[in-house]
Amino acid sequence: MADEPLVLQSAANGIATIELNRPEARNALSVPLRQQLAAAIAAAEEDADVRVVLIVGQDDQFAAGADIKLMSEVDLVGAMDMARGRSIFQTVAECTKPVIVGVSGFALGAGFELALAADIIVASGTAQFGLPEVTLGIIPGGGGTQRLARIVGKQKAMELVLTGKRIDAHEAKALGIVNVVAEKKEHWRDLAVDLAAVIAKRPPVAVRLAKQAVNGAFEDGMTGGLAYERRLFELAMATDDRVEGMKAFIEKRPPEFKGK
Repeated sequence: MADEPLVLQSAANGIATIELNRPEARNALSVPLRQQLAAAIAAAEEDADVRVVLIVGQDDQFAAGADIKLMSEVDLVGAMDMARGRSIFQTVAECTKPVIVGVSGFALGAGFELALAADIIVASGTAQFGLPEVTLGIIPGGGGTQRLARIVGKQKAMELVLTGKRIDAHEAKALGIVNVVAEKKEHWRDLAVDLAAVIAKRPPVAVRLAKQAVNGAFEDGMTGGLAYERRLFELAMATDDRVEGMKAFIEKRPPEFKGK
């Protein structure tokens, strides 16, 4: 087993890069890995220099899923204990800063659920996605059924969840799961970093509010979502970055956003 199941890179250009590092276990989301990932995201939340969080694996795998050996030894009471508290999927989904996931190779089970909890997915042409839990006699337990259905609709979600079959990066993009597919395997990480860099240059308060507004569309009905968006818009209008952004536009110069 690798000494460190997680590799952190110091924030560069506003991007905090987190690499899953259990290649010998296909980056299976063990308890230590989940704990370290949660701690890394919490640290990124607190770091004012971090504008975007980027989570990646290696060329051959993002994450193959949960630790099946451990799960095979858990009874009902143990499963209920595992479900208590804040999950890593909630931690990723509720991060106030944008979270981009770069996927190459396998993103299966909990690995796919981790990607679905993020805001944007960049994939290599070799990426494969799937929720194979039903083939093990269980169901997805990290939000996969809910998040996937919201993206692809009931019928397609039923097909993928009930069969456990995998889909490739291009089908995932066609279904709206993946944002960008890198045609050359080695370019996926560069594309993810480039996209993160674009977002990192945007005013951070506006980005945070915009993320909340989009998420609100899936948490409330249309009327509630519109009202929530309006409140967030009003907050954005009260920021110094809004003043700077509009002034820079009028003066035809690059803006200097301060996150205030």
